[in-house]
Amino acid sequence: MKHILLLLSLASICVSSQAQQTFPVNGVQNTSPIVYAFTNATIVMDPENILTNATLIVKDKYIESIGTTITIPQGAVVVNLKGKYIYPGLIDGFTTYGMPDAPKGKGGEDPQFVSGKKGAFGWNEAVKPEISAKELFSVNDKKADELRKLGFTTVVSLQKDGIVRGSSVVVNLANTRENELFVSNRASSNLSFNKGSSTQDFPSSQMGAIALIRQTYLDAQWYKTNRNKVDENISLDAFNEQRNLPVVFEVDDVLEVLRADRVGDEFAQQYIIKGAGDEYQRVEEVKKTGATLIIPINFPKAYDVEDPDMAMQIGLAEMKHWELAPSNPAALEKAGVPFMITATAAKDQNEFWKNMRLAVEYGLSEKQALRALTVTPAQTFKVADKVGMLRKGYYANFIITSDKLFGKKTEILENWVQGQKFSYGDVNQKDLRGTYDLTVGGNLFLQLKLSGEAKTLEANVVFADTAKKSKATLTLSNDLVTLFFDSKDKENKGDIRLSGYIAGANFEGAGELPNGKKVSWKAVYKEAYKAPKEKTDSNKYVLKTGKTIYPFTAYGSTNLPKQERTLIKNTTVWTNEAQGRLEGADVLIDGGKIVLIGRNLPSAGVAKTIDGTNKHLTAGIIDEHSHIAISKGVNDIQTVSSEVRIGDVLNSEDVNIYRQLAGGVTTSHLLHGSANAIGGQTALIKLRWGKSPQELKFAGADGFIKFALGENVKQSNWGDRNTTRFPQTRMGVEQVYIDAFTRAKEYQKALYASPSGTRRDLELDALLEILNKKRFITCHSYVQSEINMLMHVADSMGFTVNTFTHILEGYKVADKMKKHGAAASTFSDWWAYKFEVIDAIPYNAALMQQVGLNVAINSDDAEMARRLNQEAAKIVKYGNVSEEDALKMVTLNPAKMLHIDNKVGSIKVGKDADLVIWNNHPLSVYAKPEKTFVDGIAYFDAERDVQLREEMHKERARLIQKMMEAKLRGEKTQKPGLSAERQYHCDTYDDEAVAR
Repeated sequence: MKHILLLLSLASICVSSQAQQTFPVNGVQNTSPIVYAFTNATIVMDPENILTNATLIVKDKYIESIGTTITIPQGAVVVNLKGKYIYPGLIDGFTTYGMPDAPKGKGGEDPQFVSGKKGAFGWNEAVKPEISAKELFSVNDKKADELRKLGFTTVVSLQKDGIVRGSSVVVNLANTRENELFVSNRASSNLSFNKGSSTQDFPSSQMGAIALIRQTYLDAQWYKTNRNKVDENISLDAFNEQRNLPVVFEVDDVLEVLRADRVGDEFAQQYIIKGAGDEYQRVEEVKKTGATLIIPINFPKAYDVEDPDMAMQIGLAEMKHWELAPSNPAALEKAGVPFMITATAAKDQNEFWKNMRLAVEYGLSEKQALRALTVTPAQTFKVADKVGMLRKGYYANFIITSDKLFGKKTEILENWVQGQKFSYGDVNQKDLRGTYDLTVGGNLFLQLKLSGEAKTLEANVVFADTAKKSKATLTLSNDLVTLFFDSKDKENKGDIRLSGYIAGANFEGAGELPNGKKVSWKAVYKEAYKAPKEKTDSNKYVLKTGKTIYPFTAYGSTNLPKQERTLIKNTTVWTNEAQGRLEGADVLIDGGKIVLIGRNLPSAGVAKTIDGTNKHLTAGIIDEHSHIAISKGVNDIQTVSSEVRIGDVLNSEDVNIYRQLAGGVTTSHLLHGSANAIGGQTALIKLRWGKSPQELKFAGADGFIKFALGENVKQSNWGDRNTTRFPQTRMGVEQVYIDAFTRAKEYQKALYASPSGTRRDLELDALLEILNKKRFITCHSYVQSEINMLMHVADSMGFTVNTFTHILEGYKVADKMKKHGAAASTFSDWWAYKFEVIDAIPYNAALMQQVGLNVAINSDDAEMARRLNQEAAKIVKYGNVSEEDALKMVTLNPAKMLHIDNKVGSIKVGKDADLVIWNNHPLSVYAKPEKTFVDGIAYFDAERDVQLREEMHKERARLIQKMMEAKLRGEKTQKPGLSAERQYHCDTYDDEAVAR
């Protein structure tokens, strides 16, 4: 008896625990769950396991059992799904479902340097890890129904606001109270490069956003270690609490995928990356990140190209992306990149499923498509034990479809979420198509043919005796049917009208002939409908696509040039070495290096021989001051911005790389702008056209940083609202430097005294590198008083200014610069373009060289960089500098400034084969590069350039015709828009990278 009572007690506890609720019910409670049995279906349990003629048992919110030999429980509601399919409910891994609209920034007109957020939060409004989606979530059945119609039963939801965005939730899309919908209340933490509603000025560039993320990681580590010794910080507490969660990083393009991954690598964090759908453009680099992607399935519309002038506004990259975007999922699958698919950008059901099926046409396997919509998001967000597959004990989240999910005509008939049914079609609809033997009144023999679509039948009647065909009208209502058709009888004209019901596979009932005679009728099923074979179109447009080019822009190519053992014979070699200029000399390059210089060198084993007769060979031009190949902002806003890095935002797709190769440039020093006394860290790149951003970097080069003096720093020309940031005077600029380096020295002492107790400061880390001669300064400068000031500050603080750039009053202080140890990188003949250059003269470079300074000519302009050989030639005119010394001003001298003259800048055995073959004297206005080599690779070749132009012309013409065909087929198009190419200069400032 005790055992029985114990069992009864345990059973009572079990039942009560299942039925426990924290909400009262107004009325009589019905706790008896309805049991459903879905029978005779094809059940896709997951992409790998499919059952035919199977049964699914659902009890309350969960799957009770699944299989082909299931016993149906007594009292279950049985749903016969013969001919139908059951799939796991789809999961969207990136939505804002149930979230309130992100707040809008309410910044005033004046700059805002500190956070306006009240409370013990972090210092930057864009960092808000304390945002918790579980606290913001509320059911929105209208939005839920939009997703359910697409087949989704579960979504990951977050508030998209800020650079650090807080945590997300996983919820089911049932229509019930919020408490019952959570699958995971902390699914992931979230990052982006977009500062959202923050009204603070910093960051104002993408490199600033990256620096802010890096600093947040470091601050959180320090805060955790010193939690009991520092001030309360709700934001850092929340950030640390989320460190064990998956991290989703939203980006805007494929290069940002690579940038985000590098941030993660720095902090041992493997991100899940929400991409933009262009990952195919750099799929091998994307694969190397090891990231799981979330990709949109919205594809761009074709452009309306009827107007030839308007069509000229569309770039080749935009045209090719329109064509190749649908191949993105297939490209990721082929490369082995794990991904899930989000419908976030889909406007309606037709668009989403049209694009999904288009992706399948472009090569995405149906198995992988299903995995991307079910298993992958479930596993990624650690809810694969509850959703994403059909298994006993899982949520009863599934969809019932009329056919295979990715079929062109498949409909989603029902969507079940937590055992709750949502109907979008007739699950009981039978496929009645086929041929029937029809008898009317026992003696009128016909054939009834039902064709067309299962949902919209087309009916025809054929008279056996005359073979005449009559179009019939068939109406179905549940199992009731009406049918009428022309009797085709001359003596008894009119319609034969029949009504009846479906009896198994047949029809039967009663009717009336045209003469009023009452008859019975029967249609006996004879054979199934045979759909006509779709005509195969060998010219089907979606299967005839162009290839991905590198880089993905004009002058990109499917095949990048390669290193070859190359002999350049019988040319004029400008060595920039003691040998001077060699006439009729040969140069052999191999493995990216210069291996021999001489005359009559043997050509044995040479892959390519170039006749250099009447041509000139020089070292590649080096631009000491450039702003090309930078993405989303060249300036950040803080007076001291030493934590930001140009190297974080390299743009390998910038066509200026190719244009400057065409001007003989092989190396560019990419500088931060001049909006700050201490700007960002620079990047030195080789112009390896087509390579990835990381592959552009000049390996082993010293680090540099941009400083600035003058009008830009004190915001003289920034308008009336920019009058609050310190400094506002040239005197204040001096104090910024003194303060910054004083803080850096104190910081260094603190690090030595207590490494773990001292907060790592990326801003001061860079300044310590300067003090420890591991990073070097290039300073934007004009006026002699400020040049003297910075040298005095440097001398007193223990560092050296490596290079003064612009330096248009350098001729006034050249002797002091020489004593200090500074070099000069200047313009050839710019003057009078603003007040602080009123004393500039074209003799500046020559005068500084005469004093003994190392002098270079730079561009600071994408267009001027293509003609730096001509800028150097001007120094011959203004100062009688020798031709060889003038050429050195754009080759060897900048190499010395950048500490890379052991590798480039002259033609010497063992140096990098960064060379230019000119068709004329290199300082002539008529000179054009015929070939520009970087590491022995001809990244620019004038003959190849002609071919590229022809290929681009043909490719544009092909794509335009394809767009015209798309419009004629009735596809929606978009109007071309003029997108001006962004050219950065020192004073370019906006916050395009972190748009609100």
